[in-house]
Amino acid sequence: MEHSLRNQVIALAGLAQAMELVKQTARTGRNDEIGLKSSVLSIFMVDAEGILEVYGELPNLVLGLKALQRQLSEPRQVDPETARYASTLIYLEPLLSQNGDMTGIISRAIGDARGIWERSSDRLDPEIFRILAAAYQQTVSTLRPRIMVAGEQRQLSDPQNANQIRTLLLAGIRSALLWRQAGGSKWRVLFLRSRMQKIVQELLYEATRAQS
Repeated sequence: MEHSLRNQVIALAGLAQAMELVKQTARTGRNDEIGLKSSVLSIFMVDAEGILEVYGELPNLVLGLKALQRQLSEPRQVDPETARYASTLIYLEPLLSQNGDMTGIISRAIGDARGIWERSSDRLDPEIFRILAAAYQQTVSTLRPRIMVAGEQRQLSDPQNANQIRTLLLAGIRSALLWRQAGGSKWRVLFLRSRMQKIVQELLYEATRAQS
């Protein structure tokens, strides 16, 4: 993948979107359907030619771009919960990628779930989330530090919500991998924050124009 700041921002938007959806699901049991479908799609698009293809199209990332815009703005607007989830996944991703047994488990689960995705008219078939959530539990969930999702206990204890949250965390890992492959590092966020903000604004403008 080309090392470019634009690609890094798109990957971070994908990560921010998955984390925003985790929060929505954990707190209310509801979430943005377009964003959810895009995050699930990103798990399946392992052979995409370009980074935008991973998420379908740019308008699918509006939720994530807006969330990233807030995270890159004034410190008082930074959401510590989103930042904690995202930074933990960025830390865990290389540990996962270096473990052949774990990546094998995830690859097999992706194959099984993608078959359902392609055959079913319901892109949000609960069986897709069950398969991917089980793979997350067998792999990422065993690594440390473990992500502890905050929210309403009634929502967190619901099996379908739990499966969606684990699947979204797996989607977050996918975006963290794309971020690293595009040349991303925590130092780039610190030193190139203003340039990244500008790219986010440009991408949001492009997404709005594409929607109209």
